[in-house]
Amino acid sequence: MRIVGGTLRGLTLAEVGAGDTAAHLRPTTDRVREALFNLLAHRPGGDPVAGARVLDLFAGTGALGLEALSRGAAQVTFVDDGATARALIRENIDKARAHGTTRLYRRDATALGPNRGAAFDLLFLDPPYGTGLGEAAVASALEGGWLAPGALVAWEDSQPPVLPAGLTPEDERRYGDTRLTFARVADA
Repeated sequence: MRIVGGTLRGLTLAEVGAGDTAAHLRPTTDRVREALFNLLAHRPGGDPVAGARVLDLFAGTGALGLEALSRGAAQVTFVDDGATARALIRENIDKARAHGTTRLYRRDATALGPNRGAAFDLLFLDPPYGTGLGEAAVASALEGGWLAPGALVAWEDSQPPVLPAGLTPEDERRYGDTRLTFARVADA
């Protein structure tokens, strides 16, 4: 697994070992991640990554957030409650030398609570496929004020998600077993 574009292009990221099935991590493939960022870069209205404050829920290895940093995001906050995932994210932040532009929270993405900082412009969401956890996490992020009005949500799952109130669907693409759904947070 590697960063596929931007200033960190080619950086090899740490990932879960083949025998570590207890970690329940399923990193976004390089192919899907590259397609996702190409779609973002060519969106009507411009690339939403450049200068963005990014929230990466169910962050896993941190690959999506680090890819965003590589492509010009201003700051990334990773959220994962798994010990293996947090260790991998820390290792990958070290590899990317991204300490000043990242934060890592040990939290349940479905119960974020109130946001005490600035809201985020872009949300990456890669929950365990087919569990409904993505819907709960987005609802929690909206309720807690984590997402700015007009923020873009990039959601990876195996099936089209049920979008919570407050999100407007914009696009959907399929890559094998993976569906990428893009939605926008309603303006205030």
